Amino acid sequence: MRKGSLLGILLCACTGAFATGSFAQEKPAPEEDYVKAHYTKYEYRIPMRDGVHLFTSVYVPKDTSQQYPFMVDRTPYSVAPYGEDQYKKALGPSDEFEKSGYIFVYQDVRGRYLSEGKFVEMHPHIDDKKSPQDVDDSSDMYDTMEFLLKHVANNNGKAGIWGISYPGFYTSASIIDSHPSIKAASPQAPMTDLFMGDDAYHGGAFMLDANFGFYTFFKPFDEPSLPKHEVPFDMGTPNVYDFYLHAGPTSNLDKLYLKGSNPLYNDQMYHTTYDDYWKARDLSQHMKNVKCAVLVVGGWFDAEDLSGPYKTFYAINKFNPGTTTTLVEGPWVHGGWARGSGDHLGDAQFNAKTGEFFRRSIQFPFFEYYLKGKGSPMPKAYVFETGTNAWRTYDTWPPAPAKAKTLYLHAGGKLSFDPPSEKEGSDEYVSDPAHPVPFVGYTTDTVPQRYMVDDQRFASTRTDVLTYQTDPLTEDVTIAGPISPKLKVATTGTDSDFVVKLIDVYPADYPDPEEDNHAGKRVLDAPPLHMGGYQQLLRGEPMRGKFRNSWEKPEAFTPGKMAEVDFTMPDLNHTFRKGHRIMVQVQSSWFPLTDRNPQTFTDIPNAKPEDFKKATEMVFHNHDAASGVEVLVLPQP
Repeated sequence: MRKGSLLGILLCACTGAFATGSFAQEKPAPEEDYVKAHYTKYEYRIPMRDGVHLFTSVYVPKDTSQQYPFMVDRTPYSVAPYGEDQYKKALGPSDEFEKSGYIFVYQDVRGRYLSEGKFVEMHPHIDDKKSPQDVDDSSDMYDTMEFLLKHVANNNGKAGIWGISYPGFYTSASIIDSHPSIKAASPQAPMTDLFMGDDAYHGGAFMLDANFGFYTFFKPFDEPSLPKHEVPFDMGTPNVYDFYLHAGPTSNLDKLYLKGSNPLYNDQMYHTTYDDYWKARDLSQHMKNVKCAVLVVGGWFDAEDLSGPYKTFYAINKFNPGTTTTLVEGPWVHGGWARGSGDHLGDAQFNAKTGEFFRRSIQFPFFEYYLKGKGSPMPKAYVFETGTNAWRTYDTWPPAPAKAKTLYLHAGGKLSFDPPSEKEGSDEYVSDPAHPVPFVGYTTDTVPQRYMVDDQRFASTRTDVLTYQTDPLTEDVTIAGPISPKLKVATTGTDSDFVVKLIDVYPADYPDPEEDNHAGKRVLDAPPLHMGGYQQLLRGEPMRGKFRNSWEKPEAFTPGKMAEVDFTMPDLNHTFRKGHRIMVQVQSSWFPLTDRNPQTFTDIPNAKPEDFKKATEMVFHNHDAASGVEVLVLPQP
């Protein structure tokens, strides 16, 4: 208790404050609301060249003794709270920014919440703007900066922009033909090409659970409006596997539940080939005239936008060779670098607070350097190597010393860097759409972020999953870069998916977590976690077989005829430690992460019940028809 002054005591006595004969305890001083104490909020409706006004919140430091750069976040998810006397609790990408001092700008993109105009999903960029009516996110950002520079006091004429996921897309789109004031940008997990490995499709397979779940609440607005309370969609079961299996063909999800209420979902579901709808939304083809430094950020285990960072990084380098560009990848889930310590995911331990390190030692110094002239520039690639659990820097990505080697499938479930020598050899399994392989080994009502490193022992026991593994490694094997399955297959159907998973198998004597003291039969609570033999997923992707030769023009399989199914999975930097094994699994369903392939060549969203048929899948592994997974291997020091 803090003692008051004599005057205070006397005043209390006069008012009967301690009539009981003891001092009344004072309430502790409330913790300072840092944002309110140090920033003044303004709201603007900024005019665009076509007459549309975009709602924008601006937080300006109260200290006017110096000038500040802008930090801009453009979002479709609301800049709430609304009202100049209503403040956000925190500003900027992390705590370091609001303490350092920036002018923070938050903008509802056109057609969302209090901004006017029509919302268009991943608004296609217009390369040749012929009139003021030709608008996109590049022109909207340009017009926004023109306004801010003239109307917000104490700015230093420089601006940075950042955003994660959909705001990451807006970050990328905003720096095409970038305004001269934009000096630094960080697209983080940016949606880049929805059909080619981001949110909507992977390998031509529809990302079922994530998309339906998203579009049950992300819907278009008829007119500008404040955020409304939304009642979450109720599946009626805690088991997504059962829900989607009993729903039948994916078109039923609209017919039975959405009932035409969300055209955004139908756009995703029914554009099942790489048509003009998707091509117009491949932002990587338009990343030109980027004049600011760019920090592209992604997570090795991002379940939503795994491919976007790489495509954005490669595109900016290709079209803007003089632009400073850095790729950052850590062991994170979607947006995981922005919050939390990042020291583990599921059962996988990284033994380092990677999220804190990124925020403090990579992201903040990047913007400080380009917007305030403090510090030093970044390397070309700043990545966390899992397995060894260490940060690495490279002059190029993928690293120049990394060389392509193929992990070949062999008879008896063997896996080796040596090609098969047998004249004949194959394995087969029956894929049944009525009993698809689940993507996790437990009941879930969503897509758990941890699934991307989950134990695959549940899958390797199934008869419809082929499993191949190396002998225990005699030395470390480090891979860095994209992963490319190259399969020789045949099917009795006319279409089939082929899901390939790359897995790190822990040694049998790998220690269990220290806090796990279950022993023998004395298990009364949750089952114990045994890490010996743990099969940690590192990378897994589906490939819809009908797209093996063309994303635009799918082709049926000829039943029983061998075909090549080659594809590329997103990059990874991982070391398989000495004593571990490398495993590859092959299967034909991954449900309900992806939609079911009926295994007949048909329009999958509208497939009829009779179109879903069992198929026998064959994977070849002989001298003339070798199957494997190509990886880029770094030499050991």
